[in-house]
Amino acid sequence: MTMMIVAMLMLPGIDAIAKWLSASISSGQVTWSRFFFQIILMSPLLLKTRGPWFTPALWLHAARGSLIALATLFFFTGLAYLPLADAIAIFFIEPLLVTLLSALFFGELIHWRRISAISIGFIGAMIIIRPTFTEVGYAVLYPVCAAFCFSFYILLTRKLVRNEDPIRLQFFAGIFGCLVMAIALTWGTASDVGILTAVWPTSDQWLLLGTLGLIATVCHLLVVYAYRMVSIGILAPFQYVEIIGATVLGLIIFNEFPDPVTWLGVAIIVGSGIYMFHREAKLAAG
Repeated sequence: MTMMIVAMLMLPGIDAIAKWLSASISSGQVTWSRFFFQIILMSPLLLKTRGPWFTPALWLHAARGSLIALATLFFFTGLAYLPLADAIAIFFIEPLLVTLLSALFFGELIHWRRISAISIGFIGAMIIIRPTFTEVGYAVLYPVCAAFCFSFYILLTRKLVRNEDPIRLQFFAGIFGCLVMAIALTWGTASDVGILTAVWPTSDQWLLLGTLGLIATVCHLLVVYAYRMVSIGILAPFQYVEIIGATVLGLIIFNEFPDPVTWLGVAIIVGSGIYMFHREAKLAAG
C-alpha cells in the first residue's frame, strides 16, 4: 500500500511535464520518449534477472506494451485540451473498470453492491465530463479511452506478474511500447498527423523528457511490485491519491483548480472506490 501511495503521488509529475511540452512536442513523441528512456533506465537492472527471453507469454508482453502505449498517448493528447486535475479525475473510472473487467475475465464474484458502486462511480465521471464537454468537445473522451486501455494493461500485469520478474515485465513494456510508438510516429510524420509528428527537441526539452521517463519507470515499478504482493481489489482505490498531486501541480504550474462541479464528480468516484475497498476487506476478513 505504501508503494502504491508513493507512486500515485509522483505520477502527476509525468502528466505535468507532458502538458507543459504539449505546445511544442506532439503527444506521440512525448509518449515514445517515455518508453525510450524507460528502456535505457531499465537496462542495467536486467543483469539481476534470470530466465529465457522468448517464452509463450511474449505475445502477452507485446499486448501489454501496446496497451500502455495507447493509454499514454490518449492521456497525453487529452492534457493538451483539459486541466490536469480534470483529466486525471475522468481517468479515475479506471479502478472501477478494473473491478468490472476482473469479474468478466477472471471470474471474480461481483455482487449487487459492487455493481451499484461501479454505476455510481460512472455517474461521477459523467458529472465531470458534462460541463467540460461543452467547452472542449470530444477531447474529454481521451482520458476515457486511456482508462479503458490502462484497465486491460492492469489485467495483463496481474496475469504476468505471478510468473515474471517485475523488472523484466517493465522492460518488455518499454520495448513494445517504444516499438509501437516508433511505427506510429514514422507513419504520422509522413502523413502529417498532428499528434504523431516528430521534431528534434531542444536540450531543455530532452531534459524534461528524460525526467518524465525516470518518474514513469520508478512509479510503474512500484505499482508492479505492489500488485505482486496484494490483490487488485485492495490496491485499486489507492490510485485516487493521484488527485492530490495533480491538483497541487495544476495550481502551481498552470494556475488551474477544479471547479465545484468537478469536485462533486471526484467525490462520487472516490466514494465509490473506497466503498468497494471496504467491501473487499470485509469479505476477505469474513
